[in-house]
Amino acid sequence: MLDIGFLELLIIAVVGLLVLGPERLPRAARTAGLWVGKIKRTVSGMQREISSQLEAEELRQKLNDQQKSLDDSLKKAKQDVESLAEAPPASQKEEKNLADATARLDDALNTVREDAPSETPKAPSSGQQDGGQQDSSQKAQSQKDEEQR
Repeated sequence: MLDIGFLELLIIAVVGLLVLGPERLPRAARTAGLWVGKIKRTVSGMQREISSQLEAEELRQKLNDQQKSLDDSLKKAKQDVESLAEAPPASQKEEKNLADATARLDDALNTVREDAPSETPKAPSSGQQDGGQQDSSQKAQSQKDEEQR
């Protein structure tokens, strides 16, 4: 701690013997030893306190890093959920576009139906031609129903 060698300790003892005398030197040495012991205990206690504080600070730093990582993961998951929640409006737009397209197809089909009777129909030689028109209109209707679904 103080890095005192044997020679320096011997010089201090001789000076103490000359200053204090042989009667008070043992008591003074004992008191000095007690003080040195207290100082050593205080210093070692401070070292333990500092090292425990450093360990606690390291743990806090690791905890903060983990918390930030979890917060980032949570924010990302929240954004993913929000984007999924916003997905139905996009499909509603698609449904609207599909409904518009279906309406246009219906209009075109109605136009074709209206134009078809204005032409002079040939006399059906058999009931199959009339049934053929009926089958095509039924097919168009079934396609329309499937598109609406």
